[in-house]
Parts: sequence; C-alpha cells; structure tokens
Amino acid sequence: MKTLARRSIWVLFAFMCIGIGLYPIIYFLIDGNFGLLLNKTPELLADQIWNIAFYGHITLGGLASLIGWMQFSSKLRRRNIKLHRNIGKIYIFAVLISGTCGAYIAQFATGGISNSIGFTLSGLVWLSTTALAYNAIVKGKIREHQNFMIYSYAVCFSAVTLRIWLPALTAILGEFRLAYLIVGWLSWVPNLVVAYFIIKKIHPKPYPQQI
Repeated sequence: MKTLARRSIWVLFAFMCIGIGLYPIIYFLIDGNFGLLLNKTPELLADQIWNIAFYGHITLGGLASLIGWMQFSSKLRRRNIKLHRNIGKIYIFAVLISGTCGAYIAQFATGGISNSIGFTLSGLVWLSTTALAYNAIVKGKIREHQNFMIYSYAVCFSAVTLRIWLPALTAILGEFRLAYLIVGWLSWVPNLVVAYFIIKKIHPKPYPQQI
C-alpha cells in the first residue's frame, strides 16, 4: 500500500513538473497578452529589456522544471549516470539564466515592494542553492549536493505551487491583487520548509561524505 502511495505521489509530482515546464509555450502560441501579462502596464510591456528578461525567465525556468524532477530518480542515476550529469548541467544553465532574469523582473512585480522583495529573494535563493549544489558535487560531497539540489528544486517548484495557491486564494479572498501579494511569499517559502523535512527524513543522521 505504501509503495502504491509513493508511486502515485511520484507520478503526480512528475505530471505537475512537466505540465508547468511546458506551460510557457502558451505565451508563444497566443496572440496578445496572457496570464500575468494582463496585469502589466503598456509601458512595461513595451520595454525591450523587461521582455527579454521575462521570456528568458519563463522559458529557461520551464526547462528547469521540465527536466529537474528526473534528477531525483535513483533508477536514472544507477542506470545512466552520464545522462544524470548532462541533465544536471542543462538544469544549472537554465537556473542561471532564469534565476537572474527572475531577479530582474521581480523589481517590477505586481503587488509592489513586498512582492519585489519576495520574488527577488526567491531568485537569489534559487541561484545560490544551485551554485552550492554544483560546488558540492565538484568536491565530491554527494550528500551536500543532494541536499542543496532538493532546496534548489523546491524553489523551482514554486512555479507549480504559485499556480495552485493563486486561484485558490483569489477565490477565497475575492481579489487577485491581494492573493498575488500573499503568493509572492507563499509560493516558495513553505517549499523550503518541506524540503528541510524531506532532507531530514532522507538523511536523519550525519555520516562521512562519499566521493
């Protein structure tokens, strides 16, 4: 029964990651403003630098979501470590671009200073945990690498949790702007808390680093 539950959770997790990973394609298929763009001013939408950053963020962020979940498959690591490493390199590149772009567009976030701070910190945490994960694996510190990657993807997964919380809070509060103000923090901070407990469950006791 536990095995079935774990498999179901894993399938649901993969489905959500893939779905959000492919979601940015809609922005290129629909003619006109869509989604979060509907809340932006005409002046901002006409800004070329902002547009480059926005599409860089959603495109590479989508790629990170699309492939990142596979890195947690122990079967993949055992059967094809080279593929695991190559996916990891693509993920790091995607985070570098998406996280940097995300930190920039956060300065223009809907909701004002609170969301600007929230989304900026989200981008910085994403970048830093990914960099720490890379640094750890280069030094052969596998456990540290795994831990930081869990934190990194927890922030990446905020693209999923944002789209779960936002419609729910909008329906409850009856106001999109207030809901979005809350989601600026709710979409990623609880993810890190969950990641912390996942790490504690996987690695309950310290042990020597593996190389």
